[in-house]
Amino acid sequence: MQVASHLRSICTLSFTKIANSLTCPLQNIRFYAVPGVKTAYIRDKPHMNIGTIGHVDHGKTTLTAAITKILSGKNNSVYRSYEEIDAAPEERKRGITINAAVVDYSTSNRHYAHTDCPGHADYIKNMITGANQMECAILVVAATDGTMPQTREHLLLAKQIGIERLVVFINKADVADPEMLELVELEVRDTLKHYGFDGDNTPIVSGSALCALEVSSKISDIII
Repeated sequence: MQVASHLRSICTLSFTKIANSLTCPLQNIRFYAVPGVKTAYIRDKPHMNIGTIGHVDHGKTTLTAAITKILSGKNNSVYRSYEEIDAAPEERKRGITINAAVVDYSTSNRHYAHTDCPGHADYIKNMITGANQMECAILVVAATDGTMPQTREHLLLAKQIGIERLVVFINKADVADPEMLELVELEVRDTLKHYGFDGDNTPIVSGSALCALEVSSKISDIII
């Protein structure tokens, strides 16, 4: 029971911090919320284009699904499962994201269009296409691996595209010891500096996207 309570606390704090950290310049725009819906309308909240970037299998799609699940039922947000986000047959067969997918959700303050970018090196062109519209990005780094080749490549591409602000989510914190988490955070900050980002002040949040998917029904009432 104590372990479950601790994990719920990690998830609650993590996703609240992520939402509060995305503070890039905003604008109201017309937006098509769901594929297939042809009627455009004006959002009554500031809109932001964000997305998940990072190495393959570090949990980008799981995090995206977890955010939509926690926010589902609030502010007209709809839960998008992992399988819905990675919908192509090849993606399901290989268990990786190939094409950039876009989901949308809202908090009480903003509306987000969230692009889940592929992390595999073979699909870097798809990542560039997906990231091209982003104003901010969530860099996902697995606590079990630290920064990896596509972590660094995605940071380089994000900088070249013009993304200036990031939030880092250190995923899989539930299976890493505290010392490892500290080392990964230090490594991430050094890597951010190397690629021209503000490594000292970039928000870094640790948590478990998978845990959030499993316990979101219990914590959704206290997420913004």
